[in-house]
Amino acid sequence: MPVAALVAGSLFASSVRASEGGALRADAARLPDLIRAQTRTNAERSARIEALQAQIDKATAAMAPGDAQTSNLEKQAAVLAPAAGRTAVRGPTLEVTLDDAKLEGGELPSGATADDYVIHQQDVQAVVNALWAGGAEAMMLQDQRVISSSAVRCVGNTLVLQGRVYSPPYVIAAIGDVGRMRSSLDNDPEVDNLRAWSVRVGLGYDVNEAGQRTFPAYGGTITPEHARVESPAS
Repeated sequence: MPVAALVAGSLFASSVRASEGGALRADAARLPDLIRAQTRTNAERSARIEALQAQIDKATAAMAPGDAQTSNLEKQAAVLAPAAGRTAVRGPTLEVTLDDAKLEGGELPSGATADDYVIHQQDVQAVVNALWAGGAEAMMLQDQRVISSSAVRCVGNTLVLQGRVYSPPYVIAAIGDVGRMRSSLDNDPEVDNLRAWSVRVGLGYDVNEAGQRTFPAYGGTITPEHARVESPAS
């Protein structure tokens, strides 16, 4: 079992790292090809991960309940799984949709730049952070479950999340106390700046209650790559 878990763990795709709030823009000619190639690689690795995880689950089930240590670890994992996003969840949902502005006639007004009319990485992060601060218990971005350590990168006018590329509109959905999350959005200064730009240039910013929804379990790795438990001082 330790060997199987180690093999599976080594193949888990790393979560996309936060970019410290900066807008990441790239215009290299080969960028689209690189993105497509990496997307295919991520899909292949995800399939391999699922196959290995199925083998581990089967082996673990065969060992328990005969192995007391394995059974105890399974109980501990079951307790931690919801907080780590490892289980599917259902509850009342608040949904935020962000979209690029629509230019009349397709031309920029005098003195404006194209960046003024598109949703940036920091805009998505501002909404995500405000929802977490408002007590969100689970979250989805587009078709993927995200956790508190998930992040997005801006590549041209698209977003990359956990190896997948998305174009606007971007839909962020969160399960939790809907009133509290809405209040957090209303009082967040960065989201307020986004709303101001939505009024000024027509960026899409819509908040709606989406009723009861079910979110799938998070499938990425939750193991830090660089953080290590510090040994007790001797």
